[in-house]
Order: sequence, then C-alpha cells, then structure tokens
Amino acid sequence: MTLRKYLVLVATIVFASFGDISLSYGMKRVGGISAARWTELFAAVLNPWVVLGIVLLLGFLGCYLSALSWSDLTYVLPATSLGYVLLALLSIWLLGEKVSIARWIGILLVSSGVAIVTRGPSATRQQPELESTAGGDKR
Repeated sequence: MTLRKYLVLVATIVFASFGDISLSYGMKRVGGISAARWTELFAAVLNPWVVLGIVLLLGFLGCYLSALSWSDLTYVLPATSLGYVLLALLSIWLLGEKVSIARWIGILLVSSGVAIVTRGPSATRQQPELESTAGGDKR
C-alpha cells in the first residue's frame, strides 16, 4: 500500500471522529428532540456545530468512497474502526465525557481485531476472466 492510501485512511478516521464530535456538541446545544417533535431537526441543522459536523462527515464519505475504490470493504471498515480510539480520546478531551473501563476494554478488543485484519492484503486478487470458447469476440 502506498503512502497516499494510508493518508486516505487516516483522513477517513479524522473526518469521521471530528464530524461525530461536532454533531454531538451541536446537538447538546440544541437540546433533546423526540419523535413527536421531529420538525425541530430542521432547526438543528442550522446550528453551526451541526453544519460543521455534516461537512466533516461529507469529507469522511469522500475518503471512504475513495478507499473502497482500491480496497476491499473487509479491509477498509476494520482499518477505519481505529477511529473509535480517537473518538474516545476526543470525547474525553473536548466533550468532557467519562469513558468507563468496560468501554476502553471494548475499544482495545476492536483495535486488536484491526491489527489482525490489517496484516492481510488490502485487496483481493482478481481471478482472470475465463475466455469464452463459444467463438465470441476477443478484444
């Protein structure tokens, strides 16, 4: 894998983590929204922190789509799950959240699984297409 591909994966993790932090911060400023008052979601979208979160998550989507164009989903998804570590650290630092030992153990288990998965190839080797023996056009 090239440096550019690693940078795309890192950008995917950073965009997702900061996007989620921004959405959480913005929605805490907006307040509780229930299914009975779903129209308040439209007002929430005007909150600058929610807008920033949406923009960052669009950046995540762009990077994620790029990564999926050159690698298998079974590689990209676990690799981007390293964002759970960053998200937990950002939640503590920026949002003042408490992360329990049980959650840290869960994050450690996910990260360990990621380490195992990333040892394999990033893309499945494609089998060459079988040539038609029916006398079809071979271009």
